Amino acid sequence: MNPNPKFRLQGIMLASLVFIADQIVKYIMLGPLQLQSRGVIHIISFFDLRYAENRGVSMSFLTADSDAERWALVALTLAIAGGVAVWMWREKQRGDMLALSLVLGGALGNIVDRVRYGYVVDYADLHFGNFRPFYIFNMADAAITIGVLILLARAFLMRERETVQEPASSAEIVERL
Repeated sequence: MNPNPKFRLQGIMLASLVFIADQIVKYIMLGPLQLQSRGVIHIISFFDLRYAENRGVSMSFLTADSDAERWALVALTLAIAGGVAVWMWREKQRGDMLALSLVLGGALGNIVDRVRYGYVVDYADLHFGNFRPFYIFNMADAAITIGVLILLARAFLMRERETVQEPASSAEIVERL
């Protein structure tokens, strides 16, 4: 069974939507809201807009402190995004295709930041008092995380479904004896 062209189009559209929305929100944070100079904008008791520059990947892992490290990280993340795009192109399951689209759109949004600024712009600070269950993140990070969680859930649930065997018929039981 070949991938459905309609699913591919939906995937490309979703990845594009995530990418564009991420870039618009980052523009608003840096432009009209001037979050970089304001530092923090309190929204509600458990959520603030807080400017952060992430020079690494998730949780500042693989921090790129030099230009060479920055461009190596750009190359690595571009290669990963390329792999996700190929996987998305070949994917036959609509749910997996859409999850991969979230990952791809988010990855491209963060890659553009890294190329443009040398770091990824983060701004979403979810907290409960002083407890922060997450590092400061952005829309692209959220899309990547949601996409990966969907892929993992679908892989686990699909595998579970495949391993469930139909009960043996009485004729099969007799044959086994």
